[in-house]
This record gives sequence, C-alpha cells and structure tokens, in this order.
Amino acid sequence: MVFSSFEIVFIALIFVWIGFVRTGLGFGGAVLGLPLLMLVGGSPIDWLPIIGIHLLFFSGIALVNSLKIVDWRYLKKSLPWILPAKIIGVIGLISLSPLIMTVIVYSITSIYALTWIMNIQIASREGWISRILLILGGYISGTSLNGAPLLVAVYMQNIEINKLRNTLFVLWFLLVTIKMSAFLIVDVHINWQFSLMLIPIAALGHYIGLKVHNRIIDNDKQFKRWMGSALILICMAGLSKAIFQI
Repeated sequence: MVFSSFEIVFIALIFVWIGFVRTGLGFGGAVLGLPLLMLVGGSPIDWLPIIGIHLLFFSGIALVNSLKIVDWRYLKKSLPWILPAKIIGVIGLISLSPLIMTVIVYSITSIYALTWIMNIQIASREGWISRILLILGGYISGTSLNGAPLLVAVYMQNIEINKLRNTLFVLWFLLVTIKMSAFLIVDVHINWQFSLMLIPIAALGHYIGLKVHNRIIDNDKQFKRWMGSALILICMAGLSKAIFQI
C-alpha cells in the first residue's frame, strides 16, 4: 500500500484512536478502527496483521504484572467453544476475496453500531445462548477481529469485574497469536516496518485510554451511542465505496 502524506497523518490519528479505545473500553480497537482504515485504503487482510502486532505488544505489556488478576477457570472453560470457530474464521479471511471480506467487516460493524445506538444489550442469560455467542464471537474474531462485543457479553456475565479486563487481554493475546501464526504459515504480506513505526503512535492513545478508563465506563451508554452513530456513517461510506468497485 502506498499513501500520500495526508493519508499517513490520518492513519496515525486512527491508530491513536485504536490505542485509546483498546484501553479505554478494554476492547473494541479493531471494531472502531478497522472500518476507518479501510476507508483510507486496502482491505482487512492488509490492516489486520498490523492491528494484530499491536494487540500482542500492548496486551503483553498490560499483562506483565497482572496475570494473577485473571479468571483462568472461566477462560479455560470458554476456549473449547471459541477456538474451533476462530480457526474456521481465519481460514475464511485468508481464502475469501478482499471485496467480500470488506463487505463482511462493514456489515458486522453496522450491526454493532445499531445495537449501541438503540442501547440493545447483547446478553447471555442461558448457557446455550452463551455458547452460541462464544462460537459466533470466535468466528467473527477469525474473519476480522470484530468478535469482541459478543465475547465480552458472555465474559461480563461470568467473570468478576475486577478480573474482566485482564482476562479479556489474555483472550485477545491467544486469539491474535492464532491469527498471526496463520498469516505467517500462508505467507500473508506483513509490513513489519510500518507496523513497528506505528507502535509509539498507538502508545499515545493507549496511555490516554488508561487515564480515562473509569470515566468512559461510567458513561458507557453515552459513549457507545455517540460511537454507534459515527460508525453507521463510516460503514455507509465504506459499503458504498465497495459496491462501486464491483
């Protein structure tokens, strides 16, 4: 991918935003960042390796001194439902055309945006609903890293709040490791230099997100409603761009 100076500045701002959301909410960096990056250019397979490298780096840092504050019991219980679906999703990401994957990412993001605008809670009161959400979250995570809201819905019902964010960081680390391994096995192009150059930029957002995490959680509904409205506009623009390419 080749970008103009203006596009590079815009990409840098997007990665500040991704870092901010990742620590501010504890999830959602890919959900709120990937659609914007695809508007600038490229397809999911171009950006997901970069986002994946950053996820591994920042979740690893966050967990260095926090592994004792993780719900390992529920993590082990949930993984048999998540991992097989994750692998199937990764296979789909690698094998499907960039255009189809672009439409899938914008469509999934639009659904999330509508639930945020309408304040519809994705809940898992029953065991079988939880398992379905884990499977769907694993699959969507495999195709686009956008499965977080479904997985978080289940984890929130089963994990103490003080352990939730760190447990999610462990889950993201495992899921991204699988995806990055698959990229390396099938020789997906990874722009390592560009990825590493963006880490200090994303770190700025990461730091800001840590500082305002509690404030965002206290205003969770308002934040999501605002973000959902913005995402709808972004997805409409992205889908229009994709359709005109057919």
